[in-house]
Amino acid sequence: MSKLVEEFNAYRSKMNEKLLNENSKIIKRIFNLDANTYQPGTLDKGSKELMGLVASTVLRCDDCIRYHMEECYKLKVSKAAVVESLEIATLVGGTIVIPHLRRAFEYWEALEQNEQ
Repeated sequence: MSKLVEEFNAYRSKMNEKLLNENSKIIKRIFNLDANTYQPGTLDKGSKELMGLVASTVLRCDDCIRYHMEECYKLKVSKAAVVESLEIATLVGGTIVIPHLRRAFEYWEALEQNEQ
């Protein structure tokens, strides 16, 4: 597994566990709301993940970008669809998102390396 992907997932899992172990109703409800929002409905899960990717890119959240890219990758969303979504994010977010695009492309490459 790519070191980048492995480190991100290990840190995310460890810290999510710590957050949830605090027994905060608010934090648990937000996590639950997040999980339920991305379930298939009128929109399929892949479309929702691409929407999350665009929003995360515009908001410049690298952790969120990585999360949504990995979910897209697991769902077999095409690289072309991911790139097109990132194009929209760049249009909406402006050139300030370009550093996040670089890291997004780096992470996608790391996900592809896991397949090799």
